[in-house]
Amino acid sequence: MTPFHMLAFEQLTTPTSQRGPGPPPSYSEKEWELLPHMTYGQKNSMSNKDSGHDHKPRQRDKGKILNRNMEKKNNKWKSSGCTSGRPLQVNSEPEQTHPVGSFGDSDLPVHPLCHLSLHGIDQLEVVSDGDGVYDTPEGSLDGEEDLDIGSMVEVVIKEVPRFGVIRWIGNIPGDKKDGRKAAGVEMEDSEDGLSDGTFSGKRYFSCAPGKALFVLLRMCHKDSRFLESVSSNPRASLAFGSMDCQPVGGSVAPLSAPDDVRAMFGKNRGIQGHQNSCYLDATLFSMFAFTSVFDNLLFRPQTAHDIKEYNEVQRVLREEIVNPLRANLFVRADRIMKLRTMLDHLSSVRGLTTEEKDPEEFLHSLLAQILQAEPLLQLSSGQEAYHYQLFVDKDEKLNLPSVQTLFDQSFLTSDIKLKQVPSCLIIQMPRFGKDYKMYPRILPSMVLDVTDVIEDSPRQCIICGKLAEYECRECFGQCGSGLESIAFCAKCMDKVHSHKKRGAHASTRRLKVPPDFQMLADHCGTIPRVYMELFAVVCIETSHYVAFTRCGSGADATWCFFDSMADRKGEQHGYNIPTVVECGDLMQWVGDEGSQMLHAVTDNKALPDLPRRLLCDAYMCFYQSPKVMMYR
Repeated sequence: MTPFHMLAFEQLTTPTSQRGPGPPPSYSEKEWELLPHMTYGQKNSMSNKDSGHDHKPRQRDKGKILNRNMEKKNNKWKSSGCTSGRPLQVNSEPEQTHPVGSFGDSDLPVHPLCHLSLHGIDQLEVVSDGDGVYDTPEGSLDGEEDLDIGSMVEVVIKEVPRFGVIRWIGNIPGDKKDGRKAAGVEMEDSEDGLSDGTFSGKRYFSCAPGKALFVLLRMCHKDSRFLESVSSNPRASLAFGSMDCQPVGGSVAPLSAPDDVRAMFGKNRGIQGHQNSCYLDATLFSMFAFTSVFDNLLFRPQTAHDIKEYNEVQRVLREEIVNPLRANLFVRADRIMKLRTMLDHLSSVRGLTTEEKDPEEFLHSLLAQILQAEPLLQLSSGQEAYHYQLFVDKDEKLNLPSVQTLFDQSFLTSDIKLKQVPSCLIIQMPRFGKDYKMYPRILPSMVLDVTDVIEDSPRQCIICGKLAEYECRECFGQCGSGLESIAFCAKCMDKVHSHKKRGAHASTRRLKVPPDFQMLADHCGTIPRVYMELFAVVCIETSHYVAFTRCGSGADATWCFFDSMADRKGEQHGYNIPTVVECGDLMQWVGDEGSQMLHAVTDNKALPDLPRRLLCDAYMCFYQSPKVMMYR
């Protein structure tokens, strides 16, 4: 037996001096079978059917009835010679029985009770002394039909709701009552005595130790915190605070007016975090709070190639998350959990409702698999992607690399181009979660020059400024900085490579220039460059994601910091308070003058908190092209 089951048994083997007097009610075998499903008054009347005592009906106390049920089976346990778990410490005193009501709440274990015998499972019950709403008759399927793997459920234990996610449904081998279903639930909070997904020596699923609870499926009910109607389910409001969060239909534009932007700052603003949701909260806030670059996801009509749940996922994203965020400045955690549950069901990414995940996993689940959005990046290699991972070799000479520097190095190393200017470019920094960072600081480039990574785009000769016709990758950094240093016109190409240091370069290639532009090259003067502006940075520190976002568009737009779990009300059963903070002085650190200051400050701890988090914890940078956004 596991320590968890022993806890229940030890409660029943307390010394006789601690037990109430009197013999137990004499129940028939049929009555014993019905005990878990009867109210306390029914049991009380049965136990006194031959007695002259008149007991006043009391509130149903299923936990005490369950202890009586456990007492009846003690003889089987003692005679079975069970050796699983630690040895049974059976009381050596002659056992005396006790009336049902002799155990107070303090005597009952706070954990669920699972009754095991030598021959397998006799019962899977949960200690619950609630109001009877969970008293489903044996064999009834009411409440079970809508529950499946991944369902968010609650199980009431001693009038306290415990929450979790169903990870397994099936029949327990050895259960004497054929056909009834059991559920393996991964609980939100760990408890002593719970397992890591094993039951009676067999593994049914995997989770963290102390979180796996096995109960009858009928004991599981939909998590009332996430039910639609808060008025009929006040627990949802209590679980996440009193902030209202009704769906908002139609189309709501991103925040842009100064008064609207200022209203976003403060507590209970943004998206409320819950149960490791920060990876999703920070990403969604970055994608939708102040920009419309992703709004095509909200309105694209369903096609024959989409999944059947497409419209519902899109509706939840639009009307229960994005629109309330823009209109009411707040999204409650149960709305986010609704989307997480859908993603967990419909995509190949598992654990989206409970486990720590990374933003790229969420983006792959939502964009690629569920909404089947058009990939943001079309690569010259023929591949498509929703974000770009920087792959670079560490340069020990770089003390404070910028995103532009690493971006140029990565495209040079991979030798690829973008087929077209993207409306949005998501760049993942050269780091791996919280465990590894290539550079202790990275300076987010407020503007990203993508001219030299666009295939067949007009480029400028680094020497004379005329239309470039060639590029040489081996010339990188020799005649200038960045990818623009490898572009040359025909005349300058010959001149540069006439030098003995560059005469052996073998990576020279001719550029494809659009014919129309080539005809106008001599008359257009300066070759236009293509820029994208930074609008958000998702950061990670000790497994927690936050976001910095530009509140609008343009160089003068202010920045803000968002944390979905900045504060908390209550402890284990409390709720998080999301917060948005204005970052008025952020540009002082990330501008040209700020970079000089940063070189002088070698200790990261000496930096102000928000600039430090932006520079040291950057995980993903989001860039947008306002011009391209208008056409896509």
